[in-house]
Amino acid sequence: MTPGNPIPRRTALAALAALGAAGTGIGAAHAQGGKSALNLAMVAEPPTLDIMSTPADLVCIIMQHVYEPLFTFDAKGALVPMLAESMPKISADGKLYSIALRKGVMLHSGRELDADDVVASLKRWMDVSPRGKSVAAQVAGLSAKGPLHVDISMKNAYAPLLSQLAMASGMAAIMAKESLAQPLREYVGTGPYKFVERKPDQYVLLARFAGYSARKEAASGYGGKRAALVEELRFVPVPNANTRVEGALAGQFHYADLLPIEALARLEKTNGKVVPIMTPSFGFPYLVFNTKEGSMAQKAVRKAVQTALGEGEMLAAGFGDTRFFTVEGNHFPKGSPFYSAAGTENYNQRDAKKAKGLAAQAGYKDEPVRILTSRQYDFHYNMALVMAEQLKRAGFKAELNVVEWATLLQRRTDPKLWDIYITHSGQFPEPMLSPPQLGDGAPGWWSSPAKQEALAALNQEPNPAKRGPLWGKVQQVVYDEVPYINVGKFASLSARAPSLQNYTPYTYPFFWNVSLK
Repeated sequence: MTPGNPIPRRTALAALAALGAAGTGIGAAHAQGGKSALNLAMVAEPPTLDIMSTPADLVCIIMQHVYEPLFTFDAKGALVPMLAESMPKISADGKLYSIALRKGVMLHSGRELDADDVVASLKRWMDVSPRGKSVAAQVAGLSAKGPLHVDISMKNAYAPLLSQLAMASGMAAIMAKESLAQPLREYVGTGPYKFVERKPDQYVLLARFAGYSARKEAASGYGGKRAALVEELRFVPVPNANTRVEGALAGQFHYADLLPIEALARLEKTNGKVVPIMTPSFGFPYLVFNTKEGSMAQKAVRKAVQTALGEGEMLAAGFGDTRFFTVEGNHFPKGSPFYSAAGTENYNQRDAKKAKGLAAQAGYKDEPVRILTSRQYDFHYNMALVMAEQLKRAGFKAELNVVEWATLLQRRTDPKLWDIYITHSGQFPEPMLSPPQLGDGAPGWWSSPAKQEALAALNQEPNPAKRGPLWGKVQQVVYDEVPYINVGKFASLSARAPSLQNYTPYTYPFFWNVSLK
């Protein structure tokens, strides 16, 4: 598409037409030989189905049904085992993790999972995943110690390890070792659903895995028992947010993800024909700066941009309804062990005059500030419009580059193509899970002695009570060096059909344990 123009409706309408042709609308939910099926409207076409290779939420949402990690998070954000039999034994010095695997877990290929699959999968994750690469720098060794036992040895104590292994986005997914390739050509995991088919711009189809080995514990968050109560999941790319709304209202979808907040009033007036869903504490939008080259490479210029921005105005443009956003500069909410006000005096300044002076002192000379954004996430685009105007008022030559989401994911890996890009993250219980810029090598390429020192102190402290204040020091470095800006906090709006039962809102929506009435 041409940057700056609205996204064409062709893709979305083609997807809807394909659903109708296939007989898979809600009215035909038991079509195709009596199989129950869910039609799930997603924000875009996934750029890949390799869940390891990207932190993109969309890939995670789909493929977390196919793949599982060793550990995961329950409803309270606590770590619990998934493919591991139990939580690991950790040596007194925090350097050795001994992990026993569950017996009798079946792969989609029909054989039993073993330690060799786990070792091979984790090695691939540490090789191809941005998250995995940051963990790899801490790992001294990884080995199978018998058919159902894996040891991970660390160079130093590394408190975030289990959280990193549990994270759904960019997942340390356990795959059949014979399916491993770069790029992946087969998707063989252990999840309650198995991959069937992908038709680009139409759908990704998953089917119930009859041999699934569920945990015995009660379901809680991403943890506990998972059951594929619906036989098929059909993830449909619908890039236009308004088309997702209309499709939900028309009964085309059982679930529609990330809807514009202004659609809430229409959804509430359907007399129960559509059920609006608010996911509270969903996450935070953030702006990533190119610290490697271009107009934002200098810290002093980034500080000037920080001074120019009014995050509250950006959030209002992105979400409108005050029930859906919170204007605050602390990365973690009050009540979290990682809550800190460090550096927040630099948040939401919206001071164009001061920013212009700081930019001049830094030697800024009308270089373009290329803002990379997409309309797949409506709030990204709306915030980008406001941000560009705020920067122009402060004397910056702001240029808005609007591309499709898959294009943004591709372009952000090239430092010659952008200066700031807009994205968002879920709110997670471990600081090192997001944003990826806290690790090494993520787009933005932030690296400094102050960063390394603050993160080393945080990550090598095993005592959770002591890690909270250490996060405050990291947050202060983020405000001082401006590798990214946390815009605030937001809740999300989605919708479901009343026939979709037992759905519980989470950052990455999942459809095991749900049923069709």
